[in-house]
Amino acid sequence: MIFRLTHYFFALLTQPLRLVRLVVFAFIVAGATPLFAAEIFPSSLAFSSNSLQKQGEGKRKKAFLSLYRAGLYLKTKNDDGVAISAADEAMAVRLNIVSGLISSKKMKSALWDGFEKSTKGNLEPIKSEIELFASGFADEIVKKDVFDLIYLPGKGVEVLKNGESKVTVPGLIFKQALFGIWLSDDPIQASLKKAMLGAK
Repeated sequence: MIFRLTHYFFALLTQPLRLVRLVVFAFIVAGATPLFAAEIFPSSLAFSSNSLQKQGEGKRKKAFLSLYRAGLYLKTKNDDGVAISAADEAMAVRLNIVSGLISSKKMKSALWDGFEKSTKGNLEPIKSEIELFASGFADEIVKKDVFDLIYLPGKGVEVLKNGESKVTVPGLIFKQALFGIWLSDDPIQASLKKAMLGAK
């Protein structure tokens, strides 16, 4: 029996097409992403008929660890972080979790810290909006999760997790504080802001 299985396996390896299928199957079994999968940060994204172009992307690091990658998508190219944060126009930030150390609790805590910095400690006017926003991260977070934070004028910020809508938070003031986490004059990480704005 063992001889037959071994013979069959080597027979597969001699057939190019079957070999490709075997490799793809191995990726699926292992939970990995095949090399030909779509980019996580494509050059453009479309949300509700809004075509957004990638401005830039970079890594969020803390204590020498990479936590997530963040990509900024805009309707038109713009490298002014403060102006982008303030603008009442369609835009998005895509987050790709690259660390297994990020949990739902840690993510929500990090967001609160980010809002604290973005608003210079003035959280009270948008406290209820932040709490609503944080609920979009309540489910377990694992490595390779992708979150889209999409702002559309008149609607607010919608949180998508792996393409599934989780919550929508209304208000331009909230949106300004959210994007300010990465793009304000005092961002959570200067090198990340630079990368998201497309600086080389």
